[in-house]
Amino acid sequence: MKPQLSEHLPALVVLTCVAHALPATADGATVTGRLPTVEVVGSSNRLPDIAGSASIIDNKEITQSHAFTVNEALRKMPGINVREEEGIGLRPNIGLRGLNPTRSTKVLLLEDGLPLAYAPYGDNSSYYHPPIERFESIEILKGSEQILFGPQTIGGVLNYITPTPPQEFGGRVNLSGGNRNYFNGGLSLGGKGMLLNFAHKQSDGSRDNENSEMNDVALKGVFNLTANQAVTLKASYFGEDSQVSYTGLTDAELRNFGYRYNPFKNNQFTTDRWGASASHEIAFNDAVVLTTNFYFTHFNREWWRQSSTTTDSQCGVGFINARLAGERVDPDTCNSTQGRLRSYYTYGVEPRLLADYTMFGIRNEFQTGVRAHFEMQDRVQLNGTQPTVRGGQTLAEDNERDVDAYSLFAQNRFFLGQFTLTPGFRVEYVENIRANGINGTEGDDDLAEVIPGVGMTFNPLETLTLFGGVHKGFAPPRTEDLIGTSGLSATFTDVDAEESLNAELGFRAEPLPGARVESTLFRNDFDNQIMVGSIAGGSTPLAQGETLYEGLELFLRLDSHALMSTRHNVYLQAAYTWLPTAEQTTAVTEVASGTVVQNSRPGLRLPYAPENLSTTTLGITLENGLDLRLEAVYVGSQYADFANTEAASFDGNGQVGLIKSNLIFNAAATYPLQRWGASLFLTAKNLADRDYVVDRTRGIRVGMPLLVQGGVEFAF
Repeated sequence: MKPQLSEHLPALVVLTCVAHALPATADGATVTGRLPTVEVVGSSNRLPDIAGSASIIDNKEITQSHAFTVNEALRKMPGINVREEEGIGLRPNIGLRGLNPTRSTKVLLLEDGLPLAYAPYGDNSSYYHPPIERFESIEILKGSEQILFGPQTIGGVLNYITPTPPQEFGGRVNLSGGNRNYFNGGLSLGGKGMLLNFAHKQSDGSRDNENSEMNDVALKGVFNLTANQAVTLKASYFGEDSQVSYTGLTDAELRNFGYRYNPFKNNQFTTDRWGASASHEIAFNDAVVLTTNFYFTHFNREWWRQSSTTTDSQCGVGFINARLAGERVDPDTCNSTQGRLRSYYTYGVEPRLLADYTMFGIRNEFQTGVRAHFEMQDRVQLNGTQPTVRGGQTLAEDNERDVDAYSLFAQNRFFLGQFTLTPGFRVEYVENIRANGINGTEGDDDLAEVIPGVGMTFNPLETLTLFGGVHKGFAPPRTEDLIGTSGLSATFTDVDAEESLNAELGFRAEPLPGARVESTLFRNDFDNQIMVGSIAGGSTPLAQGETLYEGLELFLRLDSHALMSTRHNVYLQAAYTWLPTAEQTTAVTEVASGTVVQNSRPGLRLPYAPENLSTTTLGITLENGLDLRLEAVYVGSQYADFANTEAASFDGNGQVGLIKSNLIFNAAATYPLQRWGASLFLTAKNLADRDYVVDRTRGIRVGMPLLVQGGVEFAF
């Protein structure tokens, strides 16, 4: 289905007029050198004023650690649980503060402040993610101020920042390769306010018959229109062609054939994603700035597969039983394949006003804005009768799902000496439509939500910030969950939006130069949490219930050069998350029937919520620039189902059973060749080549084996 822009032109025109309604002053304010963009955190000197947990992963940390995926970068900060899937970060699974990481459905992903997900309202699942090479830094915000962004406000916001185009001509080239068919090549070229980035990656995955290949192109330009106006234009393309499976292993398959076994050689996954945005900024004076963002994306996905879970019946009962018994199966003998074909159009406009002003002798910082956002999903399933067919004789699904969403948000920061007080609110109005092209039915439903929040900071010293806040967590249900295939509203089955009361209390401190620490206590209490069936065993249907998450986050960074004036810099960085509480406070119930999910009861731990997470790095940077580092990544044990099943059965489907804790070690070495403007590097991931399980969502998925990668980067 293609977007009908004419239907939404009135809303776009109104918002555009609002964005330019304020008159400029006669003298104006210069914005030359500014980059029209929306930041979640901003520069590090903004941290004393932010009333909540906030972190920045800067370019130095990303490049020196040679994080080849966004997962490798994010796990360096507390409160974040990331899980590998295909090996090169194309579909990251990100969870914040105990929330299930599967498909990153419980986190808001932004790029330069604009939606990165292709359907953040109607289907907030990540089947696409640009490579980390596109970004310069990552902002992480988990406190009350996240209500300035939406619609997801339950876990936190990740905002990926792209580089600022240079004025002088220059660029860089990077090439790296390694085992498991790994290759990574990239080019960055810029000048006169323009920047072109290109990245190509390919690698075999963690199992047999899995390999991925992607290309990413991004073009960005910043232009000064007048003395007080600038515009940023961006365009991007992402393409993937992978041989990758959806299903995991049964317990018997893992036991008999090992961690790399995967018989599904006929599966294929392809995507194309086009994106464009324009950000206009006008400074009316030194204190009032208006940024207006326009954005558009088209995402197309085709996934042809012969099995979606270990209990998928499309190849017949005998095929399932053979897998459960741990017998080898041949997908070529299965005369079936299913094509899950998806096409998404997303576009919108968002003006955002930022003003500094003084009232009654009190300095204030005010931010407000509105957004009109539109999504169109076209979902088709074709079933074929040959194992390698790409096209189908049977139309099993033909759905169109539309979302019109309108938002209003405002926040005011009061500067009260050593204190800041930051109240705010967000209003979301969401309209959903679902049409079934097979039976001709259509249904619609809407919801509205007010999302308040307030935060506070106290800075008794220049090097110490105490912060706290409370806000309402909100996430809309997916269109397919809200409206059934018959076109009837799912309110008959009492599916509700996700709602929670989120609170945190913490501090940020730099007691000495070269010593930085941050700690946060958090509590997220859900009146209703939607748990999509596949997150806790593929056979579990859509469910919901009351839940509670409580925990502690801790971050520490020490640098000996700044602390003790050492010749060489010895550094220690640690991120730790303790989640003692992640429980079902009521029994989890099926949405469709209202019955309790088997063996769910209050007090049981929620699936995919490990109690302990940590990433610790010890390194040294010598005077000649040689950097050596060793990293330890620990993920605690976690349950895979609501019943907290400890042990999988001998012939189990792989979807239940305790996932044991794992500890892996990574190492990296970087040597700069300053004479040639280059650097050499060598990395090793999973040094001990340890076998471990990471997921049981649709059967057992395993972690990546030993990866050794080396490369060179030239700057010019």
